[in-house]
Amino acid sequence: MADTYYTLAGPSEGIYKEKMSKFMAFATPVGSAAEAKAFIGAVQKKYFDARHVCWAYMIGSARSEFLSSDNGEPSGTAGKPILGQINSFNLTNVAIAVVRYFGGIKLGTSGLIVAYREAAREAIEAGEIIELHDMEDISFTYPYLSMEGVMRLAKGGEAIVIEQKFDNVCSMKLRIRADHADELRRRLGDIEGVSILTTDQMQ
Repeated sequence: MADTYYTLAGPSEGIYKEKMSKFMAFATPVGSAAEAKAFIGAVQKKYFDARHVCWAYMIGSARSEFLSSDNGEPSGTAGKPILGQINSFNLTNVAIAVVRYFGGIKLGTSGLIVAYREAAREAIEAGEIIELHDMEDISFTYPYLSMEGVMRLAKGGEAIVIEQKFDNVCSMKLRIRADHADELRRRLGDIEGVSILTTDQMQ
């Protein structure tokens, strides 16, 4: 399904050593590019004495928003291999930063690609991969007399009640998987007096 995606349940770490160079990988789930960049910035600040901090991130269930950086390593030897591992595990909403401490022996282009790839893989495999779904909120009002029908629908399926207010005119906000939202709207519309709010009306 388009709204289903895989990400990490929480932060994880990995390490790869080659010819006295040490590659420390840090992976974390993120919800936006801004959050990914903040995470990368924090890693760079903590390991300010490292030769390189290379990184990549992927955002969104469509996996169409991504960025990577070699951070001074030869072009294509660091950021792309890290991003490649995110793709290999079909992950999104994730950021990975790999910190390199140079050991004095050059690894060459192929050696760097392997090192950054393996460090990223170690971090991913050390974590827990989970399946999530894009969610959508539906807000609506309804008359008190229609409460029984609304509550039966709200509590009889997969929707989560986020907000509810009881008055002369009652209101509710439900959260549901994005690909099931249209069906929920249709079923709500079948209940007498239900008025689904638009985005402008909710603000």
